[in-house]
Amino acid sequence: MLAPLAGYTDLPFREVVKKFGADITVSEMISVHALAFKNKKTLKMVEKSSIENPFALQIAGNEMSIIARAVESLNTFKEDIQILDLNCGCPAPKVSNHGSGSSLLKDLNKLREILRLIRKVSEIPYLSVKVRLGFNTKIPLEIANALNDTPIDYVVVHGRTKADGYKKERIDYDSIALMKRILQVPLIANGEINSVQKSQEVLRHTGADGIMIGRAAVEKPWIFAQIKEGLQEESVHLRRRVSLEHFNRTIAFRGDYGVIMFRKNLHAYSKGLRGASEFRTLVNTITNPALMREAILEFFSTTTFEV
Repeated sequence: MLAPLAGYTDLPFREVVKKFGADITVSEMISVHALAFKNKKTLKMVEKSSIENPFALQIAGNEMSIIARAVESLNTFKEDIQILDLNCGCPAPKVSNHGSGSSLLKDLNKLREILRLIRKVSEIPYLSVKVRLGFNTKIPLEIANALNDTPIDYVVVHGRTKADGYKKERIDYDSIALMKRILQVPLIANGEINSVQKSQEVLRHTGADGIMIGRAAVEKPWIFAQIKEGLQEESVHLRRRVSLEHFNRTIAFRGDYGVIMFRKNLHAYSKGLRGASEFRTLVNTITNPALMREAILEFFSTTTFEV
């Protein structure tokens, strides 16, 4: 699975990873308030590619009435969305400080109520939830038992608490394994999975039914093909092809503003290549699609991997 990442997992990027074999793609996290009040920008985030099946849409919120209203509005997209996912893991202060995301792990009774409400109101076939191991302290047993008392179809577990943030040394696959033994639904493991070897290790260690990849996929969306099909090609030519295809799709989807939004993707695609720093400085000044396309072609046609 592709993890939901704010600012990254939009339709063009999800299309790229889908072509590399990601089984399930997930939207960026969407506020239930924005959905309930039909924010125009938010409705753009609900759009999916024709090749995205199954497609999961992730929502975040904690007010029961607003959640119900948001889910009712999503029911009009039930032909396009196969999975509705509740975010209970986001550590960002603007989310968790307002009672949503990982804050719900501090009130498991409310988490249960919200999941039951979503299932009652939703006409979307499947319901899932993405959690961390706790808020300030790890409570994997309590979370697993609480989730067993909800109508979810699967759970994604990120192997850190909210307080751990994204610290590498804090990842805890033992706790994911513990939850897997207790949960009555499939478990997807998430966190620090950045290679074929790591994916195999995590699956063995946790007994998980699948894996979710986020930040590593931004740098190398072909990681899904490496894991599933043994793709060995890790070449500058591949990066050039993917960069161009992803850029063209972004411009088609977003218009000229897509040039500015795509800068961060080029920062990721150029990582580890000679002249990457100068290239990033250059693309940060470009606003014209034709000039950006020219810069991409020039850089990826002449660079090599750093030794």
